Amino acid sequence: MNAGASAALIALLIAAPAWAEPNLAKATFAGGCFWCVEEAFDKVPGVVSTTSGYTGGQKKNPGYEEVSGGRTGHTEAVQVVFDPAKVSYEKLLDAFWLNHDPTVVDRQFCDAGSQYRPAIFFHDAEQKRLAEASRVKYGKLKGFKQPLLTPIVAATEFWPAESYHQDYHLKNPVRYKFYVTGCGRYARLDELWGKLRK
Repeated sequence: MNAGASAALIALLIAAPAWAEPNLAKATFAGGCFWCVEEAFDKVPGVVSTTSGYTGGQKKNPGYEEVSGGRTGHTEAVQVVFDPAKVSYEKLLDAFWLNHDPTVVDRQFCDAGSQYRPAIFFHDAEQKRLAEASRVKYGKLKGFKQPLLTPIVAATEFWPAESYHQDYHLKNPVRYKFYVTGCGRYARLDELWGKLRK
């Protein structure tokens, strides 16, 4: 292999997304503000990376201002790259249910609009099957009077958000805590799920 080809191969490997690596898989979830969803999945052992972004809409390469304005059809979401040898997709589903409010449509906590709608975006038939089973499981666990409203839909193209949104809870801990507390997210999650979140 000549030097040029070798350099090209190295560049390709560096640019390859983490989920393309052997033995890794990806999952995509929307549960309101992507900063909060990212924080929840960062705590799960076996998760390799989390990326905040936009999905479920029509516009290509959308920006935050467009999405937050509700003009693109996209919702804020997080793509999770995980090692199935260390954490199962079922465990990721557990983390998802316990970190969002499945009793509402087109909103989460203090954020309203379709751009904050929750959803599970499945990447294959097995993820769809497991997601549907988990929705039944959590509906029964808490004995909700109505069916859980969070949709389970096929994943479409995922657009990473701007760099300042990535790892926001780590880069801006004071502002993040102010937002998440002011939004009532944790209080509502405790009200919904109680001891299941402990």
